[in-house]
Amino acid sequence: MDAFCRLSGLDPLWDWNRTWYTANPDLTQCFQNTVLVWVPCIYLWLLVPFYCLHLYCHDRGRIQMSCLCTAKMVLGFLLASFGFVEFFYILLERSQEIQQHMVFLLSPIIRSMTVILALCIIQLERIRGCRSSVFLFLFWVLAVVCSLVPLRAKIQLAMDEVFPRSTVNRRLCVSQNPLSGERFTAKTTVSLVSNLLQNPCPVKDASFLSKILFWWFTGLVVKGYRTPLEAEDLWTLREEDTSHKIISELQEDWTAECAKIQKQEKALASGVAMGSRLQDQAQLLRKLQKEQISGFFLLRTLARNFGPYFLTGTLCIIFHDAFMFAIPQVLSLLLGFMRDEDAPLWKGYFYATLMFLLSCLQSLFNHQYMYTCFTVGMRVKTAVMGLVYRKSLVINSSARRTCTVGEIVNLVSADTQKLMDFVVYFNAVWLAPIEIALCLFFLWQHLGPSALAGIATVILIFPLNGFIAKKRSKLQVKIQMKFMDGRIRLMNEILNGIKILKFYAWEKAFLEQVLGYREKELKALKKSQILYSISIASFNSSSFLIAFAMFGVYVGLDDRNVLDAQKVFVSMALINILKTPLSQLPFAISTTMQAVVSLRRLGKYLCSEELKVDNVSKTYRTIPVIADRIDVRVPRGSLVAVVGHVGSGKSSLLSAMLGETEKRSGQVSVKGSVAYVPQQAWIQNATVQDNIIFGREKLKTWYHRVLEACALLPDLDILPAGDATEIGEKGLNLSGGQKQRVSLARAVYRKADVYLLDDPLSAVDAHVGQHIFDKVIGPKGVLRDKTRILVTHGMSFLPQADLILVLVDGEITESGSYQELLSRHGAFADFIHTFASTERKEMFCLQLVFTVPKWPKNLKNLKLLILDFRTMPKFLNYLGLTGTFCVLLQQVRLEMYKKYFKTIGLAIIIPIVFLYAFQQGASLAYNYWLSMWADDPVVNGTQIDADLKLTVFGALGFVQGVAIFGTTVAISICGIIASRQLHMDLLINVLRSPMSFFECTPSGNLLNRFAKEIDAIDCMVPEGLKMMLSYVFKLMEVCIIVMMATPFAIVIILPLAFLYAFVQSFYVATSCQLRRLEAVSRSPIYTHFNETVQGASVIRAFGEQSRFILQANQRVDFNQTSYFPRFVATRWLAVNLEFVGNGVVLAAAILSVMGKSTLSPGIVGLAVSHSLQVTGILSWIVRSWTDVENNIVSVERVNEYADTAKEASWCIEGSSLPQAWPQKGTIEFQDYGLQYRKGLELALKGITLNIQEREKVGLVGRTGAGKSSLALGIFRILEAAKGKIFIDGVNIAEIGLHDLRSRITIIPQDPVLFSGSLRMNLDPFDTYTDEEVWSSLELAHLKNFVSNLPDKLNYECSEGGENLSLGQRQLVCLARALLRKTKILVLDEATAAVDLETDTLIQSTIRTQFEDCTVLTIAHRLNTIMDYTRVIVMDRGHISEMDSPANLISQRGQFYRMCREAGLV
Repeated sequence: MDAFCRLSGLDPLWDWNRTWYTANPDLTQCFQNTVLVWVPCIYLWLLVPFYCLHLYCHDRGRIQMSCLCTAKMVLGFLLASFGFVEFFYILLERSQEIQQHMVFLLSPIIRSMTVILALCIIQLERIRGCRSSVFLFLFWVLAVVCSLVPLRAKIQLAMDEVFPRSTVNRRLCVSQNPLSGERFTAKTTVSLVSNLLQNPCPVKDASFLSKILFWWFTGLVVKGYRTPLEAEDLWTLREEDTSHKIISELQEDWTAECAKIQKQEKALASGVAMGSRLQDQAQLLRKLQKEQISGFFLLRTLARNFGPYFLTGTLCIIFHDAFMFAIPQVLSLLLGFMRDEDAPLWKGYFYATLMFLLSCLQSLFNHQYMYTCFTVGMRVKTAVMGLVYRKSLVINSSARRTCTVGEIVNLVSADTQKLMDFVVYFNAVWLAPIEIALCLFFLWQHLGPSALAGIATVILIFPLNGFIAKKRSKLQVKIQMKFMDGRIRLMNEILNGIKILKFYAWEKAFLEQVLGYREKELKALKKSQILYSISIASFNSSSFLIAFAMFGVYVGLDDRNVLDAQKVFVSMALINILKTPLSQLPFAISTTMQAVVSLRRLGKYLCSEELKVDNVSKTYRTIPVIADRIDVRVPRGSLVAVVGHVGSGKSSLLSAMLGETEKRSGQVSVKGSVAYVPQQAWIQNATVQDNIIFGREKLKTWYHRVLEACALLPDLDILPAGDATEIGEKGLNLSGGQKQRVSLARAVYRKADVYLLDDPLSAVDAHVGQHIFDKVIGPKGVLRDKTRILVTHGMSFLPQADLILVLVDGEITESGSYQELLSRHGAFADFIHTFASTERKEMFCLQLVFTVPKWPKNLKNLKLLILDFRTMPKFLNYLGLTGTFCVLLQQVRLEMYKKYFKTIGLAIIIPIVFLYAFQQGASLAYNYWLSMWADDPVVNGTQIDADLKLTVFGALGFVQGVAIFGTTVAISICGIIASRQLHMDLLINVLRSPMSFFECTPSGNLLNRFAKEIDAIDCMVPEGLKMMLSYVFKLMEVCIIVMMATPFAIVIILPLAFLYAFVQSFYVATSCQLRRLEAVSRSPIYTHFNETVQGASVIRAFGEQSRFILQANQRVDFNQTSYFPRFVATRWLAVNLEFVGNGVVLAAAILSVMGKSTLSPGIVGLAVSHSLQVTGILSWIVRSWTDVENNIVSVERVNEYADTAKEASWCIEGSSLPQAWPQKGTIEFQDYGLQYRKGLELALKGITLNIQEREKVGLVGRTGAGKSSLALGIFRILEAAKGKIFIDGVNIAEIGLHDLRSRITIIPQDPVLFSGSLRMNLDPFDTYTDEEVWSSLELAHLKNFVSNLPDKLNYECSEGGENLSLGQRQLVCLARALLRKTKILVLDEATAAVDLETDTLIQSTIRTQFEDCTVLTIAHRLNTIMDYTRVIVMDRGHISEMDSPANLISQRGQFYRMCREAGLV
């Protein structure tokens, strides 16, 4: 190259004396005219084949020519023409001396040909639909950078007189071109998905520069700052991030992997069967192997789909590390420059600028890596959620029993989060050891063998932290989480059974249980936080400890070892780098291990057995049902009744017809489509209409006919929006009968061929049951031509059935028509003769306990109770009834901070602030001491008093460590104080709320307060405050140090501080809103999962899987639309802030160079090394501040129930109520009126009534008549609007609620049990002796059952009493009443869902044991009150009739008509 340049009369290619060892550096003419011109050209020509291949493989649709594109082409050709003009000019003017101008001849032609190639690439990109070109952007940047040096030389020296104008023009054109060579703003000719979307994500059309700096996100940040963000403001997902795109590609791979797993399992099973005798152990081993294999296969599937994109992020982090390690080397050169008095100033500016550029590049690559990781994490979350959801629709019943709904929801919440964390931290597992090794290598270079002392310190510190982490983990998992889980489980049961707690006045007993769990939880938390404080103190002091050990050994080994500024501050910079991988490595390993466990759990679930397609076959013949011990054929269009005791297999028979049970042998064939009505109605959180039409088109005439047939028209009249009324979760605002009728209407509307009806009439009144049978199921109903299989406990409709199947223990013992079965005189005939005369049609009458008939009318007035964030002045009620979609649109109010700090107390807060100031003062002192030590003059090759300096350095560092421990412990304890009080207030506020509050507040909302929000107050708020305070004080220390070194820096720091405040104010406003939107959109996913898992059999029966999968996709995508901008916001902030921080680095370095003559290397090293930490500090301050802002919402949400209406006092101090009250049991109503909400009409109007002692009174009436309201008034569940109630002459409004409710008893309709011992369920206060408890159990016919239990009275009932049958739970409720044995008993019969024997036992016990009590029965079944002394007939809140049953029948009034409908007269 030198010879080539000499031929043209130029200097050699490189000359160190001209470029480095000079006060005025410049590159040689040869270098400028060859390398700088050719490098961009070589880059383009070498890589263009690969780029063209990439464009060929990724066609996004042609982009039309735009004005901008045309202008770029014209400018490009002009630019190319300059080169050709220059070429021909030399060729013509210097033709005789052509060999002496080869460099000047070749360079312009190469450059022009390269520009033409770039224009061709622009056109190719336009044709292939590429809007933003990284490839061309890098070419133009390279061309501009390479052009700047010659341009500077030309302007400064004015040496070239031959081509000055064209050269300058050429350089300027090249400089201008990158501005236009980056992106197109034209319309595509094909219909791209992003253009079809209303609000496409701008990242697709963003330029490369905008992408790497996240400028494309600025629009949303500004919008969030100016106006509150709404869901409509968020961008739609990019196509590659949508559920449909991700899951459709992943599903195929996973199906193939599942086939491999099954193949391996079969191979293992055959191997075990042949070669092993230990079958149980072999089966366990096979199960474990399957879990491990399935987890690995799932990881492999995810890696295959998301691995390539993840590898681009890995490449970014490698570049980041390269720049990170380059910065200390440049710092070393800068400090060397400061020490060298003869070094020219330009070198200092060069080092300062280089350090700034390296810091900027480090930031850019780091955040590109994080962006890639979070994007992959988001896609993994979408993929896993999709797979789990699809699996939940096909999993069979045996596999389904092994995992609860909560566990399945946990898979898509907790386990997916662990996989997302794994994506972010996985690279640290292998990269952190390399980083540690490189740090130690560079430290060895500076300090020699003394670096080994640093290694020894690390070896001592991190096992200590590992031990502490292990202890904390044990405390958290085994103790704290155990008590937290216990507390949440108990709270869940309290909220589910709150009505029972209020009826029995058991709130205090359960309050004490919850607080007992809470105290144990906080005790474990306190221990954990103290351990954590030791860990934090040791980690934050690790820089000092490593430095102390290395410097101590270094100066101790040899007196001639001198600590100068270069050694000290380059070592400190390396130690600061070392801290990051040291802290990340254990966390990364822990995250990886957790991810492995989550992968196994997910793999196990995703590989669980599915429903087999051949469980039931669709056919066009008569319907045979042939299962184990069952052989039956159902003719088309017939009505088949299936009867039998509880647990005889009736529902299982229907499950077999649906293909829900595994077929061992035989065949199940069903002709045509199927509609299914389950025993427990499954209702979606949607409108009444949506629940009925269930995804089908609305046919108005048929729809109205279905509503009329299912007796839903009267119910729709009282709902606020008719059939457009939204039903709450699990049918929150419907009665049991209404839910069952909606479930039935869904099936009828479907117009299916076969109807499987699992006891649909058990939850409706007698007259409604009769109506439904006549209009729907019976011979004249709308389903008369359909095949109907009806499971029932009732007997009255059996004569109209074409075929009756009698099931006993899973076998059909008898079958035939009603008359045939009676004529056989078998078990069925005896059964009928025993119960037919007393039961008749009342067997179908069941209604929800105390259904509030007028409640739905009041939904419009429930705004204050519905809203999730009531305390905020602005809100968005996104989805009405359940209140889970209410978004706060203002920043958290200052009052929440005041509330939190007031709970802690000012006397504790002020000393903590002073402690932080003291801690940072110690840090400043030891750093300044270090710089003074580094500046100490060297006398005879040594520094004087090195031991003293080391001792002072050690003492200051130790004081700082102690202060760090003190501050972290103090804030942790403050957090526990605040958390304890806020939880106590929340618990008391909730338990003292009236029943109306619980009826319109979803239990999920309340449970969320006790779980997630309290956990945030326990851990997240104190953690955020710790971080924020420590980094704020650290930033103050850095600013003080920089200003100590260069006071003029304040001129730069102040504007940067304002810029920082400006940027973070934008971020915090938008981030809080995005976080809330993301949280709000997350709960519908889990609600939908929950609904789907519980209603999977219904969804499958109706064949609606694809629609529900689409809904799940939409919910996940909707959540991701707010999650995506949320994590991009963090990257946007970090990039912008780190540029502000890098500005501080540049300022400190430039000002140090400017003040070289007055500043010592030590103070410069101190200032610059500390300024290097500013970028991280700024990011952490905003991150921690945002965390506090986001989590302080929890204080607000916990506190919001303080302002809701409360019940009257539980107990009144100094009450003169006799201990034995009531002694007689008389009840007197005086002009009593009751309403459900203020401003509404009265539900009870002017009730005046006297009930004498030992009187048995029945309350009857249609739905909404007010019979339940009367009972609610006696217990003061609802307070009187007017009038009074006297019990034994005492006005119940003047006594405490617990005094009242504990002295009267109710047997509720829903038998609610709580997890805990059987004895606790009977007597939570331990008021009664064991003998009394056993006596009550004997009278309730439970003694034999309980005696046979392993723990007898201490037998643990599961959640909701699920390990007892329905009948047994009902008998436990009876035992409670027998144990209390009060003078007044309110009875709400709920025995239609239990078998007749249990019903008979309950009725006989009530008649004998409560003979001397006043009994008030809300009668759903008239036959049970025919022997009562009086019957009260309620109608629209009035008493319409009242007399003995016989007199009322003889009067032939309303009661007579009801008895006639029930077949009693």
